Amino acid sequence: MYKRKQQLAARGKESCFLWGARQTGKSTLLNELFPRSPRYDLLLSDEYRRLRTRPSLLREELLAEPPGNYPVIIDEVQKIPELLDEVQWLIVNKGVQFILCGSSARKLKRSGANLLGGRALRFELAPLVYPEIPDFDLRRALNNGLLPRHYCAEKPLGLMEAYVGDYLKEEIAAEALTRNIPAFSRFLESAAFSNGEILNYQNIASECGVSAPTVKQYFQILEDTLLARSLPSFQKRPKRRVIQAPRFYYFDVGLANFLLKRSSIVPRSENFGKAFEHFIYQEISAHSRYSGLRYPIAYWRTASQLEVDFILGDHQSAIEIKGTEQVISHHLKGLKAFREEYKTKHSIVVSLDPKPRIVDGILILPWKIFLERLWAGELAS
Repeated sequence: MYKRKQQLAARGKESCFLWGARQTGKSTLLNELFPRSPRYDLLLSDEYRRLRTRPSLLREELLAEPPGNYPVIIDEVQKIPELLDEVQWLIVNKGVQFILCGSSARKLKRSGANLLGGRALRFELAPLVYPEIPDFDLRRALNNGLLPRHYCAEKPLGLMEAYVGDYLKEEIAAEALTRNIPAFSRFLESAAFSNGEILNYQNIASECGVSAPTVKQYFQILEDTLLARSLPSFQKRPKRRVIQAPRFYYFDVGLANFLLKRSSIVPRSENFGKAFEHFIYQEISAHSRYSGLRYPIAYWRTASQLEVDFILGDHQSAIEIKGTEQVISHHLKGLKAFREEYKTKHSIVVSLDPKPRIVDGILILPWKIFLERLWAGELAS
């Protein structure tokens, strides 16, 4: 059992949505935090059928047996958008607290469903992160990914294959997010080659045999179902000409590995460097949300190819990721160029170096020390 960093502590007495990609552990977390809460699991076929047929049953049952101080949990709430009208009535008129859990708000938004008009906070659950895992194994994380079942598995390939299949069947086909499932399946693999890279919709469209607007729609489906995130370009008052297109990351390094058919990821390989950068991005992204700071994350790249992997906040921290055991002067070019334009509180290279060093005013941190400082709140505010 993992002690998750997401504890919904900021919820207080408010109702909330808890979103997260499939198998991130949402139901497990809610069972642990609220073992005595009334629960409606819409993955159960009988529960789904009766509430789908008559959403008012939710109100009638909770009026008959009020939950008291316990929040009512509705799992996979996006499956029955009509329930949200009943939820709102119970919040407003009876003070009932809800935790509404699901893997995507896309169907709710497209159907014009009631999203409770600001009456519910929003939280997300990411895959596992470094401080949640005792005896953390970097190589296992980079190879298996950080979904709880996958990280522990000795042979995660079959699990990931089933994961992608279930996603296409249950999330995409069942919720009718797109009609062309074969094209979307090809897109998943083509998009993987853009993982960690700047997006070029036209190139991906050519590979998939669909239009560029369709590819943009497919990327939006990935973001709405929390399977991916786009990383914007940092463009605040640039002196140099900067690239403006976003970069793209799947939500878990294990998913990218599977779709790219990567073999074993070992240090000193090109695949290691890409997976290592992806892993650090997952940690930063989760910290931004779990800490409640929600600081923006961007990348910076000039037309002359100078680049910094991640800019945290309003250029508070500039972070470069290098999967090498010894950072050298050449690796610092992007950070030095960025410092010429912006005053940063932290300029950091995260690497496999055994000990921290400072070179030309830039802090080189072993990845473990970087993550300890990140989760201790020392690098963003």
